[in-house]
Amino acid sequence: MPQTPQNLDAAAVRTWCAKALATLGRERADIDAINVYPVADGDTGTNLYLTVESAAQAVEAVFAAHGTRAHEPGTAAYEPDVADTVRAMAHGALIGARGNSGTILAQLLRGVAERVGAGDHLPGALRRAAVLARDAVAHPVEGTILTVAGAAADAAGAVEPPEDTVRAARAAYEGARAALDATPGQLAVLGRAGVVDAGGRGLLAVLGALVAAVSGQEPAPGPVRHTGVPVPRAACADGGPAFEVIYLLEADDTAVARLRSRLDALGDSLVVVGGDGLWNVHVHVDDAGAAIEAGVEAGRPHRIRVTHFGTGGAPAPDPLPRPREEGRRAVVVVVPGEGLAELCAGAGARAVVARPGEPPASGELADAIRRAHAPEVVLLPNAAELRHTASAAADQARAEGIRVAIVPTRAAVQGLAALAVHEPDRRFDEDVVAMTAAAGATRCAELTVAERQSWTSAGVCQAGDVLGLIDGDVAVIGGDPTEVALAVLDRMLAAGGELVTLVLGDAAPAPAPAPERLERHVRDTHLAVDTVTYHAGRGSPLLLIGVE
Repeated sequence: MPQTPQNLDAAAVRTWCAKALATLGRERADIDAINVYPVADGDTGTNLYLTVESAAQAVEAVFAAHGTRAHEPGTAAYEPDVADTVRAMAHGALIGARGNSGTILAQLLRGVAERVGAGDHLPGALRRAAVLARDAVAHPVEGTILTVAGAAADAAGAVEPPEDTVRAARAAYEGARAALDATPGQLAVLGRAGVVDAGGRGLLAVLGALVAAVSGQEPAPGPVRHTGVPVPRAACADGGPAFEVIYLLEADDTAVARLRSRLDALGDSLVVVGGDGLWNVHVHVDDAGAAIEAGVEAGRPHRIRVTHFGTGGAPAPDPLPRPREEGRRAVVVVVPGEGLAELCAGAGARAVVARPGEPPASGELADAIRRAHAPEVVLLPNAAELRHTASAAADQARAEGIRVAIVPTRAAVQGLAALAVHEPDRRFDEDVVAMTAAAGATRCAELTVAERQSWTSAGVCQAGDVLGLIDGDVAVIGGDPTEVALAVLDRMLAAGGELVTLVLGDAAPAPAPAPERLERHVRDTHLAVDTVTYHAGRGSPLLLIGVE
């Protein structure tokens, strides 16, 4: 007889993740094929697979740390704690969640992690998971993954005693399977297409993996009706918003509550999951730029992904169709130096120079938008601290009938990346999406000089030290700007990259890094990585680095 743990432990959670990933890998094509709700875009299986893959990677990282510590001389073997393991699983799913169903699954795993980490048994964990997931969806609909999750929790809750994990897992699986089989009768679009809900089908696979993990036996393969049949688009739901927008957001609870209201007014399929300052936001909208801008106002969005829902490969109609005309779109960009202003002007953008200690006011940005003399304007603030200023300027311009979108660039190198893909002949939303994606794919670093002694994330710095900041955090402290820059480049490129952008400032208060040495180092050390260098002129940081 196989060993059957009476509650989830770290090893069982690890096995659960691995088996769920393997099962979704086998079944994702079938799940993709029956994806008709909320959008018939044929990717629910793939999205769930990628979400679980991120969860499994996070769990493996916990066990990798266990392996390292267990072999350190003079230390006792360290066993991963189940609370740490389930939290890692939930966090991995949160940061890697894809699509509507993947985002909901991440919240389900968060609920499981909350209760298992607190010592609760599986029925209580599944009940908490179902409640959290339903609360995360702006407008819950029956006949979806939420219904299946609720049925699984109800079935597990009927098991006595509740600490019998194997019986509870099997009951949850059977309850979910019965609920899934009933979904075509609950949601009209499923009934018309003759399929069960794709998200619920994926959740059933995850629950089947849980049964296998805690019991050592695969669940009975009883059939589920209406699966694995490719669905013609004619049978699917009516057309909805043009874009799916997903991003991670660092924000407090109050800001997220306001964000929910704003996004709910912009579109549909709104799901906001997470907590403790980190959230995953998912929404379908026609105005992708407005959805991203709402995130900028709420906090710090990153890992922004925007998907255009095409129909049969053809682009969706512009939600605000306008006649094509010369000069109808402009880009306004904030830059830290005259050299970059000239560079951006040469690329067709109107630049606003931010002087040291004198960031532009909202009125100055609004005036720059007006002077662009275009009905559509893309604004690149190029600084996290300017997000509220940029939003206020955009509101002023919109009140005057100008269509404005803010791409949430946090540094000049992200602005350059966005400007490089700008195409005024594209529809406005498509152009904003492309620029946002280019900026989001660019990691940022900066060299500056410490003004005083201070504690940093890299240790104590003294006045006059050269600091290398990566994404706003001090990563390297040194005395020679070139050596600090080389260390920063190596850290950034360790995660991969294809293009390095170097933006050099004036040699004050420290000598500028030697661009020739930086370019040669990248060329010799990091093969197949290109480098481009710009000179920003006075007022800019010592060095800005972008890695795409």
